[in-house]
Amino acid sequence: MKIVVDLLGSDRGAETIFRGVVETSKLLKDLSFVVVGPKSVIEKIEIDEDLEGRLEIIDTEEYILNTEEPTFAVRRKKDSSIVLAMKYLDKENADGLISFGSTGAVLVSGLLIVKRMENVERAALTITLPTNKDKMILLDIGANIECTSDILKQFAIMGNIYAKETLNKENPKIALLNIGSEDGKGTKILKETYSILENENINFVGNIESRDIFDGNIDVLVCDGFHGNILLKTIEGSVKFIMSNMKKSLMSSLSAKIGALLIKSPMRKLKKSLDYKEYGACPMLGLKKVVFKGHGSSDEKAVVSGIISMCDYINKDINSKIEKQIEKGEN
Repeated sequence: MKIVVDLLGSDRGAETIFRGVVETSKLLKDLSFVVVGPKSVIEKIEIDEDLEGRLEIIDTEEYILNTEEPTFAVRRKKDSSIVLAMKYLDKENADGLISFGSTGAVLVSGLLIVKRMENVERAALTITLPTNKDKMILLDIGANIECTSDILKQFAIMGNIYAKETLNKENPKIALLNIGSEDGKGTKILKETYSILENENINFVGNIESRDIFDGNIDVLVCDGFHGNILLKTIEGSVKFIMSNMKKSLMSSLSAKIGALLIKSPMRKLKKSLDYKEYGACPMLGLKKVVFKGHGSSDEKAVVSGIISMCDYINKDINSKIEKQIEKGEN
């Protein structure tokens, strides 16, 4: 298996991403890498002979910033790392691509260069989140600000297959994010989507409010990218707020500090369950080729986790399964 790794655009820089590649190469001996980034940085890092034989370097120092307008930047910066990486994925014999850079640039370059699957109206950004019982897949988280009922239906179908394969759910529970659980709630599009999903061959369990999503009673949460992105950032902000204030409270007095020592181990487990590094990276569902997007703040551990997740996705041939199901639904 050969994968393409975009080294540039992350918060921690090319060196951190490449060190993650080096660590992954020690775990997955049959995996070869095409890394896109500054050769001067790569050559400073010591690697063994085994990796040298499995490594190809595309030298560039240009990348797309998070602050740049993605469509304009992708068209203008032909030598940016994500554009070169996508072109390699599209034309050469590579199985997948992972990037930790600009989400917008990954999405736009994927749509313009790799392109969507046949019959897929929109590609969706996904993320895997912890719940009180297991894990949950949320889509879309920012790729599509506005969606029709047909697009949301396709998200549900793609999410259903993804959950079956990666969460090992025989019959994943699919829900729509809404302001109430009743079937008459929400916008016209959400009401239409509800009616459509009721008649699809999936385990649609209805609407769910945001306060209930972590109970663990659903496996796939479907929404448009506008509300999905707000939900995700609210979750991230809430976790930071709670952990920060909990730490302040536990350090506020001697008795509190003693109590903190007693709950140190459970707190570590809680922090780990909420840590994005534990979940690596997630796919952009609906593209012709496998494209994964990792968190911009990913460290070496997160890079390893993301690459392993992508390899698992490729080995399970999830893209082909999605294509077949979408085609079946369109006929």
